[in-house]
Amino acid sequence: MIMRFITKNIHAYLDYPVALALIGLPFILGLGASHPLAFTLSVVTGVAAFLLTVLTDHHLGVFKVLPYKLHLAVDGAVGAVFTLAPFVLGFSGLDMIYYLANGLTVLAVVGLHKSDDAAVTA
Repeated sequence: MIMRFITKNIHAYLDYPVALALIGLPFILGLGASHPLAFTLSVVTGVAAFLLTVLTDHHLGVFKVLPYKLHLAVDGAVGAVFTLAPFVLGFSGLDMIYYLANGLTVLAVVGLHKSDDAAVTA
């Protein structure tokens, strides 16, 4: 049995720094050497992730209009896209490592999510 320990509150605290990292790290690391999309994909995803977090119905959401389950589904899709991007788009070197590391980490966070239902029944 997988120990699920990432609660909605923990996830909310991760969202803003991750979004900002997705925006800033391509500049710092010089992403895009193997393909220009390696730079752009991260920055655009970071901006979208920031907006998603602002709009999500959790304690750090500002407008709370999107359900948290939708947020998790989008995160899962981003994790899958980031994991597949190096192979589909031909990223190599640091670009490949960046996307594989981020994609697999996001998939792990989503996979280790502890639902509110589990907290009530546990």
